[in-house]
Amino acid sequence: MAKQVIVSTRPFEFTREQISESIAENDGRLIVRGVLQKAREQNQNGRVYTRELLERESGKYQELIDDKRALGELDHPDSAVVNLQNVSHNVKKMWWDGDSLVGDVEVLGTPSGNILKELFKSGITLGISSRGMGTTRESEGKTLVNDDFELVAFDFVSNPSTRGAFLEPVNLNESVDPSGTKVVTEGRVCSKYCKVEGIIHEILGGLGES
Repeated sequence: MAKQVIVSTRPFEFTREQISESIAENDGRLIVRGVLQKAREQNQNGRVYTRELLERESGKYQELIDDKRALGELDHPDSAVVNLQNVSHNVKKMWWDGDSLVGDVEVLGTPSGNILKELFKSGITLGISSRGMGTTRESEGKTLVNDDFELVAFDFVSNPSTRGAFLEPVNLNESVDPSGTKVVTEGRVCSKYCKVEGIIHEILGGLGES
């Protein structure tokens, strides 16, 4: 079986006040902290990662963190390569808390990073999503990720789909639970995450005027 791109997303959000405090406490940088991935838990897509698999891959990923090359993109590409033109953030630190893989993530001052920061400031709920290459197998109604999985990156995406922890600015503990409110956008019914498209268009429009 050929390897395919495998993604697993965790939602998170926080208040504008928390964003401002994080930037002030980190010399103008926005750094968020939270759960990047969980072991032994079935996500809403039905996938399960073993603790052994995630420990192995997080250990390998630590080399990228040490070299300051643990880069991620805004939205998932269908690729096993991180596209530098779309990089928005860098994972600075990662550790285990029980079966939760926790990390500190710095939002960069790149074009995609600036869009990401503006989405945060606008109160948009996004997701932190692992991207890797591998295969899966079905077992008792669950999709188990096989040992050939290779972690590529952690990306920010617009459609959080996995229950669990929320990321928040470092040194702060408050968080806001998503309301799940439905919104009608251009004649289609979707979740509130559809607002992301409008925010991005506004940001790009402003960049074009500058």
